[in-house]
Amino acid sequence: METRTIGALNVTIIGVGCNNFGRRLDPAGTHAVVNAAMAAGINFFDTADVYSAGQSEELLGAALGTRRKDVLIATKFGNSMDGQGKGASAAYIKTAVEASLRRLGTDYIDLYQLHLPDAETPIAETLSALDDLVKAGKVREIGSSNFSSAQIHEAEAAVKLDGARFVSLQNEYSLLKRDDEFAILPDCEKLHIGYLPYFPLASGLLTGKYRQGQPVPEGTRITTAPQHARWLTDANMAKVEALAVFAEARGHTLLELAFSWLLARPMVASVIAGAMTPAQIHSNAAAANWHLTPVDMAEIDGILAM
Repeated sequence: METRTIGALNVTIIGVGCNNFGRRLDPAGTHAVVNAAMAAGINFFDTADVYSAGQSEELLGAALGTRRKDVLIATKFGNSMDGQGKGASAAYIKTAVEASLRRLGTDYIDLYQLHLPDAETPIAETLSALDDLVKAGKVREIGSSNFSSAQIHEAEAAVKLDGARFVSLQNEYSLLKRDDEFAILPDCEKLHIGYLPYFPLASGLLTGKYRQGQPVPEGTRITTAPQHARWLTDANMAKVEALAVFAEARGHTLLELAFSWLLARPMVASVIAGAMTPAQIHSNAAAANWHLTPVDMAEIDGILAM
C-alpha cells in the first residue's frame, strides 16, 4: 500500500482507528481486525489512552505481540483519565506516557499526540516535555489534535532550537465537514504537517448504508449516540444520495469515494477509520485505489454545494 510521511514516519494511506477496541470489540475481535489490517498491508494504528478507559491500548498491544516493530502506533493523551489525571503539563505528560507504554506493552510510541489543547498549560511547557520524551527514545514523533489555525501557529512559534515539533494534526474532516479547508489545510501544507482526518465517514453516513427514502439501519452509531445523530439531516441525506449515485456511475462505492476524496489532498497523510470486522478492513484498504481526477473533484464540489 502507498505510504505518506508524518515527520520521519512512513504511514500507509489507510490506517486503523482503534476506538472500537474494548468498547465494541473483545480481544478475539480485536485480534481479527489487527490481523486483517496487517495482511492488507496497513501499518498504521491510531488509538488513545481514553478509548475504553485504556482497554484499547491494552488490546492493541496484545494483538500485535511480537509484531510490534512491524507497525506504527499512534496514541493520544490529555483527556481526563480516571485515577490518572488530564492535561498537557510537563508533570502529567510523564505520568501519561508511562501509563500508555505499559498498556501498549512497548518501550516506545511512534506518534504521541496531544488529544486536545490545554488552556491551563503554556504550549512551550508541553513541547519541552514532549521533546524530552523524543530525546529519551520513548517517543519518535509528536502530533496535535483538535487545534485551530491560531493554535497551530502558536505551537510552531514555541518550538525550541532543534526541539521536537508537532508533525501531525488530527481534526474532523470529511465530505460533509469541510471547515478545515479554509485555513488549517493550507497551514498544514505550508508547515509540512501531516493531516489525519477523524470521522472520515461522518460517523457512518458515508459508508453507503444510509440511502434517501430508505429506513435508517437500526443499532448504528448514528441511531444510538446523540453526538453522532447530528449527521441525519435532510440536507446531508440529499448530498449522500447524490454522492452515492456519482460513485456508482463510475463503478465505485460511496465509501471508496469518501476515502479517495480525502486522499486526493497530498497533505492528508492517512485516513484512519474504525472497523468492526476483517471485511470492513478489506473494504477500507480497497478504497484507496480510486484516484479522482480534477474533473471528478469539481463535480463533487458541485454536489456538495447543493
